[in-house]
Amino acid sequence: MLFLVLGRGKTGRVVADIAHERGHGVRVLGEEENRDASALTAPFLAQFDAVIDFTTPQAVIPNMRACLANGAHMVVGTTGWYSQLEDMRALAARKNAGLLYGTNYSVGVQATLRLAKELAKAVPHYRFSISETHHVSKKDAPSGTALSLKQALQSAVPGLEVEITSHREGDASGLHVIEARSENDVIELKHEAFSRRGFAEGAVRAAEWIHDKKGVWEFSEISSQLG
Repeated sequence: MLFLVLGRGKTGRVVADIAHERGHGVRVLGEEENRDASALTAPFLAQFDAVIDFTTPQAVIPNMRACLANGAHMVVGTTGWYSQLEDMRALAARKNAGLLYGTNYSVGVQATLRLAKELAKAVPHYRFSISETHHVSKKDAPSGTALSLKQALQSAVPGLEVEITSHREGDASGLHVIEARSENDVIELKHEAFSRRGFAEGAVRAAEWIHDKKGVWEFSEISSQLG
């Protein structure tokens, strides 16, 4: 397949490397080459089986509008744009496009989300909090993954209060810690990424999955189908 990767940041570069490793052709566009989605014309997009976006919350919306309006198949790893999700969902439906989005494409994080729900169900009377640490160049805080963990906890126990604390340090790839505390003890559920490869591999496999599909999915809905 031939994939278009939007974003020359650290994660975008790893995505391109892994796509090559898995036998795909790759074209990478940096934001300086694609201001306001100016490069994403219909003839240009028609070359690609799927588009993978790891840009910024500011760049991703114009990119999505251009790709979905032309019926492209898109994997979005950028976070910080979910207030526009319903608009993007409607656009994908009108144009018969494919959209797969997610706060985190790591298989380990998907397992952590499931464990978070079980923990909340097991000790719903405990006090819950989330701490997240990422690299200093990450634009959004709290992270999308932290917000997904909070949502997982609250889906298991509606009304559960969960405070999120964000830290931006060095080149940290991603650390998320859920703490459940009572007067007698504390339980911690931790996921730490050692590199960006786990996220990138999941994104490439997501692109392989969506390249011939029309509709909108959140990554957790289909991650079990990737093996």
